[in-house]
Amino acid sequence: MKISVCTLGHGRADHLRNLVRGLQAQTEQPHELVIGVMQDERYDVPQTEFPVRQILLEGSDMPLAAARNAAGSQASGELLIFLDIDCIPSPSLVADYRRGASTAGGLLMGEVGYLPKGIAGSCLDFDLFERVAVRHSERPGPPAGPIGACSDYRCFWSLNFALPKAVFTSLGGFDERYRGYGGEDTDFGRMLWEAGTDLWWVRGAKAFHQYHPHHMPPVHHLDSILANTKVFQEKWGEPTMQHWLRAFRLMGLIDRDGDDWIKLRDPTPAHLQLTRQQEHEPYASSSAVLETLEREADAFASAERSTRLPEKTEA
Repeated sequence: MKISVCTLGHGRADHLRNLVRGLQAQTEQPHELVIGVMQDERYDVPQTEFPVRQILLEGSDMPLAAARNAAGSQASGELLIFLDIDCIPSPSLVADYRRGASTAGGLLMGEVGYLPKGIAGSCLDFDLFERVAVRHSERPGPPAGPIGACSDYRCFWSLNFALPKAVFTSLGGFDERYRGYGGEDTDFGRMLWEAGTDLWWVRGAKAFHQYHPHHMPPVHHLDSILANTKVFQEKWGEPTMQHWLRAFRLMGLIDRDGDDWIKLRDPTPAHLQLTRQQEHEPYASSSAVLETLEREADAFASAERSTRLPEKTEA
């Protein structure tokens, strides 16, 4: 079975070089690497024993869905492994996905370990990565056995997954009506679910996420999240990304207008500071920020109630 690895990129050239080095260090190397390039120039990548193909996409609005589709549709493997550009594959990732695909049909989701700042240089020390990487507190842990069923399509995460190309093709790939950041991977999980495609967690197939500053919830992508929320609502008749929208509403950035969300103002430096991943944190947490906002909202409501004058009563 031929296995193609697919990624997409905009900037982060150092991260991509480490991804390529990780593929070169595989116990079972892939048939090829295909990159959907969301910038004007191709990347300069390290030498490999497998071919690397780069597909340039037009436009500057981060067409994540289109980039994944370009890479997946032009890949020649029977099994497609999708890794985000900031991932370093553990040495057994390709072999682990091959094993999982041989025992379970459908989509497979491998493990992810988040690396602290300054750990991933040009020399890949996988023993060190394994010791210091942490699992995201908002993601499920690996299954008890080699694979385990996933019963909720909303758990699908495009950072590290694999599926047969035939399944990818039958679905038509990711919905390219989603532009920019947010919603396209949840939509893809929903399409899989509606098609009756099984979702599986895989023990192993681990990717090490390289540190880079980020915002969670992604307030810096407010406009595209609002637009993509509307696409999902119109397509499926229900909302998505609700925890992010709740946080944005508590920040005073958006409000409801019937079934739609409307933008009230742009994020301020204070909002960016609140959501910014700190240097000591291997990942940013939407839940932690939302808990802070909920506490502040409760405290404000309590203070407002305590300052109200008692209503007059007739003698």
